[in-house]
Amino acid sequence: MVLLLGAAAACGSRGAEPAARLSARLIRQSRDTLRFEAGAVANRCGRGGDGLVLQGNAHGNGVLIYVRSDSAANGDFPLMARADSTTPRGAIVAARFQTGDLARGVVLDSGAVALTRAGDELTATARGAGAEVAGTGRVALTASFESVRIGLDTVQCAARL
Repeated sequence: MVLLLGAAAACGSRGAEPAARLSARLIRQSRDTLRFEAGAVANRCGRGGDGLVLQGNAHGNGVLIYVRSDSAANGDFPLMARADSTTPRGAIVAARFQTGDLARGVVLDSGAVALTRAGDELTATARGAGAEVAGTGRVALTASFESVRIGLDTVQCAARL
């Protein structure tokens, strides 16, 4: 019991590290606006860890960004089609959101992702729009990931049709 309390106290006394956060704003064609925040994580993926996956979600709302690059460099990444397996540098952005009892989604088809990397910490911003999955309208998305550390695990990121 004493060991457990000591471990909990040690965790609570760490320096103030910034919490990894996702802040997102979606605007549907009908002008409905949804804003949400969530915790965020990032992991390497792909052969040789040449890609990154950033994701955050809370209460049925979430954003996922897959960045493919020959190196995990800073810069702007154009959007790729979901099943693009040949473009060496680009990003895919998808969002899931709740409207009432309905789950909805969007994959961006216009826009870009800006990525800044300092060591193992990332900042990323996705801006763009796409057709609502199983819907008739378009959705605009602005999503910002702040202070996200790259995790030690490697996740699967190969597109499967």
